[in-house]
Amino acid sequence: MIEATSCGGVVIFRGKVLLLYKNYRNKYEGWVLPKGTVEEGEEHAQTALREVQEETGVRATIIKYIDKSNYMFNASGDVVKKDVHWYLMMADSYYSKPQREEYFLDSGYYKYHEAYHLLKFPNEKQILEQAYAEYTELKRNNQWGNKKYF
Repeated sequence: MIEATSCGGVVIFRGKVLLLYKNYRNKYEGWVLPKGTVEEGEEHAQTALREVQEETGVRATIIKYIDKSNYMFNASGDVVKKDVHWYLMMADSYYSKPQREEYFLDSGYYKYHEAYHLLKFPNEKQILEQAYAEYTELKRNNQWGNKKYF
């Protein structure tokens, strides 16, 4: 078994959530949250910010750590156990540009209920629920977007 660690973000701008559409040789198709593998010497938060920027073109700001999800899959005849650390992030515009080299064909910001139903994986839906609950709480307390909060 191979163990791997990735980090990613639930990026929100004006209440909408950033998603990516991936199509890998027509075998894998679906909407996902931006995430990627930790590079040597990198902190989890750094990885999350870098991967969001690489995959979506968005320079986001981390608001807080959300949670860790994990899953297993087969790759090249081996089983990979992957942990993914997730962060709630804030963008400063609706701009996004999907990274074609990683087979992302589309990206965009969606209302919560749309994003929830578009997401392909149950573990990402669960993370979205947690992150959006945090966002809603910060918003209710007038702390979302407040520079003093960071």
